[in-house]
Amino acid sequence: MGHTLVRHHPVTAFARPAGDPARARDWAEIQERMLVPLYEAVYEHLEVGGRSRVLGLGCGSGLALLMAARRGAQVTGVDTDGARLALARRRLSPDPGDGRHASLGDGVPGADIQLVEGGPGDAADPARARFDVITAFQPIGCTAGDSEGLVPALEAAVPLAARGSAVVLAGWGPPERCATATVLRVASRLTERLRTAGGWRPPRRDDLEEVATRAGLNPDGSGRVACPFGYADTDSAARGLLSTGLFDAAIRATDQKQVEKEIAEALHPYVRSDGTVWMPNVFRYLIARTP
Repeated sequence: MGHTLVRHHPVTAFARPAGDPARARDWAEIQERMLVPLYEAVYEHLEVGGRSRVLGLGCGSGLALLMAARRGAQVTGVDTDGARLALARRRLSPDPGDGRHASLGDGVPGADIQLVEGGPGDAADPARARFDVITAFQPIGCTAGDSEGLVPALEAAVPLAARGSAVVLAGWGPPERCATATVLRVASRLTERLRTAGGWRPPRRDDLEEVATRAGLNPDGSGRVACPFGYADTDSAARGLLSTGLFDAAIRATDQKQVEKEIAEALHPYVRSDGTVWMPNVFRYLIARTP
């Protein structure tokens, strides 16, 4: 298996605040799977397969990379969060684990996989063919300034791709189509109360197009995908949502217990009779092309 982990110092602002290993694990085990319909829709749309060379920006714990590798693609993932990358390494490995560190998945034996701790420029490798698909699956458009680091990351990634390659951006759909928006407003209330930046804001219709244009990309179509958030109980829901980093500013403005309390209250309308939590959502993706 061509599977390597390369460590570099971060060179891009496209990064989540590094969380502790427990929060990274919550992301990998609870929250990341909520975006599987988005990954599937994009890969199907672009016909990702055995000849594809995929670069995943902000690859996190590697679920989207795993799905592309299972389609036969050569994949490279970059991220600045070492805790999430450690989980990606285990998820993408075909080894069953040593008992103490069980694998998160079955891996893809024989796949060509590279993981890089750092920014897009650190993924450059003259020995490998240029990428033809670049993905930025971390949804933008729900907190002020959440796309600022994405533009330089895309600018750094474009030289690694062939001309006309697909670049995928993702964002939240309209608030009226996203039940989770009511829970995310908790962050807005808490941050606005203390005039702290970073709270939730409604996504704008052209958020993704604006980022693509600023990065020098050419928009070439878009789509919407239903991505319901389902959890075993309210505790799992709170842990999953907190793992996204979307409540970090609210925690800084107040404290962890206050945020958890208000998330639990906001989740109440979505708790079903069996105790599970179900929130329908719609996400949007944009396909842009490199110049």
